[in-house]
Amino acid sequence: MTDEPIKTRREGGILEVTIDRPKANAIDLITSRIMGKIFADFRDDESLRVAIITGAGPKFFCPGWDLKAAAAGDAVDGDYGVGGFGGMQELRDLNKPVIGAINGICCGGGLEIALSTDMILAAEHATFALPEIRSGTVADAASIKLPKRIPYHIAMDMLFTGRWLDATEAHRWGFVNEILPADKLMDRAWELARLLESGPPLVYAAIKEVVREAEGNKFQDTMNKITRRQLKTVDVLYGSEDNLEGARAFAEKRDPVWKGK
Repeated sequence: MTDEPIKTRREGGILEVTIDRPKANAIDLITSRIMGKIFADFRDDESLRVAIITGAGPKFFCPGWDLKAAAAGDAVDGDYGVGGFGGMQELRDLNKPVIGAINGICCGGGLEIALSTDMILAAEHATFALPEIRSGTVADAASIKLPKRIPYHIAMDMLFTGRWLDATEAHRWGFVNEILPADKLMDRAWELARLLESGPPLVYAAIKEVVREAEGNKFQDTMNKITRRQLKTVDVLYGSEDNLEGARAFAEKRDPVWKGK
């Protein structure tokens, strides 16, 4: 349907998700619940390997929370659906790569969605900010995540002042992986997605779980869980056909064939 706020496109093991709510791609409660369902289905569909998230149109990726919907009655602490706001940032066990293709303004909750992805590509005209300070509220998820992703003092500058970063500065601080001309952004996103699609899904899952586990634990505690196979994805990987396939392919000097099992 043309009036759906979220558009999806599937090609092989890749799912493209586009926020499409004119004029600015802001997210209300209904849209957030739709996104949660989409990303939960992506997580649970073994035939899907990689997701790309972007925004429709040339100007906005996503400005976050829909203030007009809030004024009309959407509660800021309402039911965002599985996965929390935007469908990803609280979604448990999302152990597949997600690429953010930022095609314009990315601020507030939109930036928090970008922080939920694993790699970020930005169009040259993309801009980033956390303007919540100016409306007297807290960018909660960004306050947790951003100081862990970029230098502390830069993160606090963004949180305290609400100032905007252009794509070049975002790249300089390591927030953005690559900057691209606007007309090349999605081509590059799909190129990267196809590369990841060809990789070992069980290894990706283990990487993401190990990274999450390590965020709140000491190094040795996480290492002990890995070596004792106490992390589900690591245990599955170490007992998998793919784990043997990687060794065999190396020994036989051929490309591995990953089955995800």
